[in-house]
Amino acid sequence: MNRLTTAWGTHDLTRFPEDPRDQLRAWDAADAYLLRHLAETGVPTGTGDGALVVALDRWGALTTALAAHRPVQISDSHLARSATRANLARAGLGDPGAAGVRLLTTRDTPPERIDVLLVRVPKSLALLEDQLHRLAPALHPGTLVVGTGMVKEIHTSTLRLFERIVGPTRTSLAEQKARLIHATVARRDRPAPSPWPLRYALPDGIGPMSGRTVTNHAGIFCADRLDVGTRFFLGQLPVPDGPARVVDLGCGNGVVGTAVARTSPEAEIVFVDESHQAVASAEQTFRDNAPDPERGTFLVTDGLDDPDAVASSSVDLVLTNPPFHSHQAVTDATARRMFAGARRVLRPGGELWVVANRHLGHHRQLRRLFGNCVTAASDPKFVVLRAVKS
Repeated sequence: MNRLTTAWGTHDLTRFPEDPRDQLRAWDAADAYLLRHLAETGVPTGTGDGALVVALDRWGALTTALAAHRPVQISDSHLARSATRANLARAGLGDPGAAGVRLLTTRDTPPERIDVLLVRVPKSLALLEDQLHRLAPALHPGTLVVGTGMVKEIHTSTLRLFERIVGPTRTSLAEQKARLIHATVARRDRPAPSPWPLRYALPDGIGPMSGRTVTNHAGIFCADRLDVGTRFFLGQLPVPDGPARVVDLGCGNGVVGTAVARTSPEAEIVFVDESHQAVASAEQTFRDNAPDPERGTFLVTDGLDDPDAVASSSVDLVLTNPPFHSHQAVTDATARRMFAGARRVLRPGGELWVVANRHLGHHRQLRRLFGNCVTAASDPKFVVLRAVKS
């Protein structure tokens, strides 16, 4: 648990799910810098007709600290929304709705009028671009727009996005390796339409998805191309028989699960990701390419931890390309939780297939968890691992 002291009080904050072994904080210097700035300059109240919007808040630190101002949080992350709920409750504010806090996703319709827009600069420049386009129509000349991020996260391209979509932009001096972005809303012709979602045809030579068109909403991993790990995985996928239940875990744009659907048309494919943008991408990719578009289920949830989302011992095959980053931090915590969730949902004899960089050493964790793990395929960079639930 990490304590954040602000002008609005002191809050004990955690990431989600809370893990005492996790040393990563739920806030950083960029969050603290923005909150100090607002305390020193005053949070504008506007006309009372507009909203205070916190866009892309990572773990709810900004939303929790500013709860008295009834913010609207916009997030792509199921984990961030869950962390926000937990942090609000820990602060004694109870349910977000009762506290006057609205939690929206990046797929929801934003407020019609925004008086204050606070943006936590995300790792994905594409997600920032997409959200600025979505929010721009609600801005007006009196809107206060402030972005925040660590110095290493704010590039010339970041500032150009604010300049092009919002208006004249400047940055603050750096404090504790964090920086603020100040943008002035300019009354002018609206920027060109958002380029997202991006659709492109996959290359040949990758099996059943060769030449097929995929849909990629902003912010998903490798949204503008097929990443090399997934490409390798597509050439190694098992072909389940009959009406098997298959989970594409951390589905991204859904290309892996859709490939299985094309080789095993009786299979039911469950697409799971904690990103709303990813699940929207997977759903469209599946609808456009699967032999039977009704045989897909799409879940925005915390991996396979929730028994209400996917029942225990109900799945024949889990396929995953797990991440090894949480925002800018390198960690295997997400992969470990994904493996444990996969074991829970697999039937006896069910299989988990994992593609990963060789150096990550996931085979050790899988052997501890499943009691077995074999290498199904490998090349100089990647390895495909197979573990069977006994």
